[in-house]
Amino acid sequence: MIECIRTYRLRHKLEESFGFSQWHYDVRNQLLVEVVDGDGVSGWGECYGPSEVTQTAIDSVYAPLLIGWDPLKNEAAWQHCWRATLDFARKGVMMGAMSGLDMALLDLKGKRLNVSASELMGGRVRDTVQCYATGMYFRQEPEPQLLDRIIAEAGSYIDQGFSALKIKVGKNPAFDKQQIRAMRKAYPEVRLMADSNHAYDLHQAIEIGRVLDEHNFEWFEEPLSPEHAGLHRQLADKLDIAIATGECEQTRWGFQDLLEKGGVAIAQPDLAYCGGPTEALKIRAIASSHGINVVPHCWGTQLNLAAAAHFVATTYVEPGRAEISQPLLESDRACNPMRDEMFVTSVSISGGFATVPTSPGLGVEPDRQAMKRFCVQQTEKRS
Repeated sequence: MIECIRTYRLRHKLEESFGFSQWHYDVRNQLLVEVVDGDGVSGWGECYGPSEVTQTAIDSVYAPLLIGWDPLKNEAAWQHCWRATLDFARKGVMMGAMSGLDMALLDLKGKRLNVSASELMGGRVRDTVQCYATGMYFRQEPEPQLLDRIIAEAGSYIDQGFSALKIKVGKNPAFDKQQIRAMRKAYPEVRLMADSNHAYDLHQAIEIGRVLDEHNFEWFEEPLSPEHAGLHRQLADKLDIAIATGECEQTRWGFQDLLEKGGVAIAQPDLAYCGGPTEALKIRAIASSHGINVVPHCWGTQLNLAAAAHFVATTYVEPGRAEISQPLLESDRACNPMRDEMFVTSVSISGGFATVPTSPGLGVEPDRQAMKRFCVQQTEKRS
């Protein structure tokens, strides 16, 4: 039975801020959750969203619901939490809290049954997954220097073995167009994607999308506000490039509403936000019923990265054929010591490919001593 649930709110002040279309970050915040059973076995998860709020949601609402629960009944636990908060937590930060708990329960279940998370997700069909490097964020410097920095940064990822890169667009249309053209000119053979973080209205998205089409970018991510999901159909009718979105969406019901409106070619749930890994499997089934592929959004620590790696390792590509492009795993390359310096075991990424962990559960484990460097608040609920 679940005996204890702890949360760890982590924070790291960056030496240099980095930005995208909406704002600049100068602080990294994370929330980790640990679920401990009666034998002292721990499962770990993380929540995407405002860490102070998700920490309170777990400590005051969800932990009391789960203390004493059988950790092997993880889907029933999800449903228990869902029903208990249905009136006010169908979407938003509380679902982010549920996502971290679901991830931790999956990790714990794998450890108890001595199988990896990908086996619990249906069985891996690949042992390594190709990664794309996310980076090329905006810095607070003049645009000519910024463009040179972005092109050089992209080259550094290619030197590390990445053959697929995702740039940020949405700074302003003139710079965006210049950047798109410069990236393709500098790296004619690399797979390129662009993410605007919902920066554009429909007219601007069409304008930028046509430049992306012209320069053979693979997908256009979050071109429009998540508040106007119906516009994706109108945008897709004007462009050849695949439209990718969904990191702001949650649950199978949310993705059903998003995808049935049309226009979205790639669904992007974040396993630390969408409802958790087990809900992501249901989202993948919904996407499959629409003939749509899933490429999970991945931000945060090794826990979310490992969960996404297991998910991609079990993914089938729609509609399927003898020779297919393999699904991609997002590898955020921006500075994050809580991802890179805080784990005893990590997802190995080399030559642009991640090796899917084979040890029980998620296969990554936080270093408790290293966590102390970043932890600003810890909570604990016990039976």
